[in-house]
Amino acid sequence: MEHWILAFLERFGYLGVFLLIALENVFPPIPSEVILTFGGFMTTYTGLTVPGVVAAATAGSLVGAVILYGIGRLLDADRLERLVARWGHVLRVRPADIQRADAWFKKYGYWAVFVGRMIPLVRSLISIPAGMSRMNFWVFLFFTAAGTVIWNVALVSAGALLGQSWETILHYMDVYSYVTYAVLGLGAVICFVWWFRRSRSGR
Repeated sequence: MEHWILAFLERFGYLGVFLLIALENVFPPIPSEVILTFGGFMTTYTGLTVPGVVAAATAGSLVGAVILYGIGRLLDADRLERLVARWGHVLRVRPADIQRADAWFKKYGYWAVFVGRMIPLVRSLISIPAGMSRMNFWVFLFFTAAGTVIWNVALVSAGALLGQSWETILHYMDVYSYVTYAVLGLGAVICFVWWFRRSRSGR
């Protein structure tokens, strides 16, 4: 996939950055780190500029985020509660759990969106709960853009500074991603144990 991405970027330039980043936001397995750092490297031997690549990547990110936000609006918390009321016993999840999660996101969701845009995997998926909680669209867009610009500037600039050695940054991004996944996995286990124990005590 990586070779195809690089060839696509070299052929289409800014448009390629825009399209691939938009696709990456909807399908997280596509590596934004490769797109952004290579895009930065391209500014050293083509007519592309760092601000231009950042702008194209940010526009693509916002398009992808809006799509997932819309999906979240379709799934809204009320529908999820009805599903949990019917099938939640299988996963030991209750409607009250959904209500608490929704209340938490409504209280801290803006900052969750901002920080989440700089965390692998989460940076795409965070748009779905934002839509489900019916976060104000324009505020969602603002915090999404703010977090996205920081992420894009960092990686595009790194690619431009490293030049032909741009791939070295991918090693550090892999470490960052592995640590992030480990933390998320641990968090999921802790939540599962907490829910399991509470469901048993409720009996």
